[in-house]
Amino acid sequence: MKLLRSGEAVVVPVGVTAGLAVFDRQTGQFTDVFNPDLQFRSASVVKLLLVLDYLWDRGPAYDIPAADKARLEVMLRSSDDDAASYYWDHLGGSAIIDRMVPRLGLTHTAGPPATHPGFWGYAAFTAADTVRIYRYLLDQAPAPVRDFVMGNLHQATRHGTDGFDQYFGIASAFEPPFAIKQGWSGFRGSSGYRTDQNKPKHATVDLVREALHTTGTAGPDDRTIVAVYTLHPAGTEYAKAYADMTALTRVLTVPGAVKTPTEPGVPDCP
Repeated sequence: MKLLRSGEAVVVPVGVTAGLAVFDRQTGQFTDVFNPDLQFRSASVVKLLLVLDYLWDRGPAYDIPAADKARLEVMLRSSDDDAASYYWDHLGGSAIIDRMVPRLGLTHTAGPPATHPGFWGYAAFTAADTVRIYRYLLDQAPAPVRDFVMGNLHQATRHGTDGFDQYFGIASAFEPPFAIKQGWSGFRGSSGYRTDQNKPKHATVDLVREALHTTGTAGPDDRTIVAVYTLHPAGTEYAKAYADMTALTRVLTVPGAVKTPTEPGVPDCP
């Protein structure tokens, strides 16, 4: 593994807290890691566990009723929050996390604080555990599960259903093919902005600073798994976080991926 430290391979932007892990499935080795076990609030990345929990006992055919199929597709492709809230409520809330942790061998993933059981985006995730989730999906999950989840992540829309441009990080740094499940939280205009006026200031994970996460795969045949989690100084504009996240992702060692020729412009935000 290559441990990234400021002044060596990668310089994390000033004021940004980052945790990342990059795993080459072809060699079975990590190419880049930095704070891989540091916990962040998951934001929408938790939607990966929602869909996996939903599908877990539906074999061997893994048939999905039409209503659920439509709801899950928009949740995965466009990061729809209403769909996530529906499954969080119907599948048992934090019990979803409790079930998925041992199933996938996750080591630093936890549900939201007891004070905020309904806030699925407050679940604690790490870059290393995110790599474990994708490794399960790509190498262990039944084919119908893999094809449904990864197929939708490969068709991620440019904008989420909340209007935010979700092509930062992986999607801006690398040419297709790529698959993404992004996360953003705390930015003006984003879902839930300022709706929770009683965020715990001393929770296990930081629930206050703006969070921006890029996770997924890059390169042919989903060769490399990339997970980058970031927290930004309070009050950071989305465009600034978008640019900093993408710049950080672009300098990572991602075998099989082809870098885009130019840096991203200003995101198209509501």
